[in-house]
Amino acid sequence: MLQLDFHPTGRHFLQIPGPSPVPDRVLRAMSLPTIDHRGPEFAVLGRKVLSDMQKIFKTRHPVVIYPASGTGAWEAALVNVLSPGDKVIMFETGHFASLWNKLAGRLGLQTELLGLPGAEGWRQGVQADMIEQRLRADAGHQIRAVCVVHNETSTGVTSDIHAVRQAIDRAGHPALLMVDTISGLAAADYRHDAWGVDVSISGSQKGLMLPPGICFNALSPKAIEASKTAKLPRSFWAWDEMLEMNKTGYFPYTPNTNLLYGLSESCDMLLGEGLDQVFARHQRWAAGARAAVQAWGLEIQCADSALYSPILTGVMMPEGVDADAVRRVIYERFDCSLGTGLGKVKGRMFRIGHLGDCNDLTLIAALAGCEMGLKLSGVKLAGSGVQAAMAYFAEHPAPYSLATGK
Repeated sequence: MLQLDFHPTGRHFLQIPGPSPVPDRVLRAMSLPTIDHRGPEFAVLGRKVLSDMQKIFKTRHPVVIYPASGTGAWEAALVNVLSPGDKVIMFETGHFASLWNKLAGRLGLQTELLGLPGAEGWRQGVQADMIEQRLRADAGHQIRAVCVVHNETSTGVTSDIHAVRQAIDRAGHPALLMVDTISGLAAADYRHDAWGVDVSISGSQKGLMLPPGICFNALSPKAIEASKTAKLPRSFWAWDEMLEMNKTGYFPYTPNTNLLYGLSESCDMLLGEGLDQVFARHQRWAAGARAAVQAWGLEIQCADSALYSPILTGVMMPEGVDADAVRRVIYERFDCSLGTGLGKVKGRMFRIGHLGDCNDLTLIAALAGCEMGLKLSGVKLAGSGVQAAMAYFAEHPAPYSLATGK
C-alpha cells in the first residue's frame, strides 16, 4: 500500500506535462490567511487577477475564472454559446481533443470529429485546410462552432491557431472558434484577440504553475452576444452573473480564495519576467530535450518539426518496448515522474514535461533519469542524450543573466 506520508530525501522530479511544479513563491502566497470573499480586501484581489489574466491571454475582453479543473472550462465554453442539437466540429489531434468531443456529445450537441486517420493523426497538428473545406460545404451554416486544441498535451504537438481563424474567414463562415489552451497558456505564445478566438479555455496547473483547481474562459464580444440566445442549461457556468459581479471584483459564489492568492503571485512572476522571455525559455528547454531524444536515436511523437511543443516532448519507444514499464523503472529508481502515453499511443511513448518552475539543471537531471531508466530497461541507445542536452544548453545560453536578472 502506498504511504501518503512517504517523502524521500531531495525533491521529487515532477516532469509530467502538468500539474507542473509549484514555485515556493506561489506556495507561500497560498498560505496567507483566508479572507472574507465579500469584504473590501477581496475586491482588490479579484480585480487584480481578472486584469492580470487579460494580459496573460492577450485580450482586452473579459476573462471568467471558475473554481474547477480544465474540464469545467470545456463545459462552460460550450454551454454558454450553444443550444441542444447544435452542430460543432471537433478536430482530433490527440487524447484531449477526443475527450472534449465526448463531453460535447454528452451535452446533447451533434459533434463531427475531423482529423487525419489512425495513430498517425496524433503526430500532426490541426489541418486548417480540412476545416475550411468542411465549412465551405456547410452552405446553410448549420455548424455553430469549431473546437480545436492549441497544445495537445497527449502528443506534444502545438497547432497553428491563427491558421484556423484564417481558414474560417476564407470560408466566409460565422462559426465560433473555440480553443483549448489548457497546457499552452503562459508557456507557449498565445494571442486571444490577435488570432480571432471567440472562447479560449485554460487551467491553472500547467504554465501558470499552480495546483489544479482554477479554470478560465476568455471571451470575445461575438461569444458574449451568442450567450444571450444560447439554450443549453447552465447555472454554475453562466457567464452573465459572473461578468456582472466581476465588474466589482467579486464572484456570484464562493471562489477559491487561496488559489487566487497563488494566481496573483504567478501572474506577478510571469508578467514581471515578460511573456516573450517566458516563451523563449520554454522553447529553449524543449530544444534541449529534443536534442537528448535524437541523440538516443529515438523518435519524437510530433512528426512535424514546425509544430514541436515547447511544453513537453513525447518519446516513442522501439517496437516491443512497453513505455509504461520504462516509466515505472524511472520512477522507482530515480524518483522522477513522466507522463504516460494516452489513448491510441498508450504503452508506445512517454512524455517529458519541461514547463513552469524549471531550469537547465532540473531538465538535465530528469533526462539523466530517463537515460538510466532506458538503459536499465534494455533499450539500445545510439548515444548520450544527457551529453547532447548539456552541449545544447552550453552552446545556447539563456537570454538573461542570473547576476543582473535581465
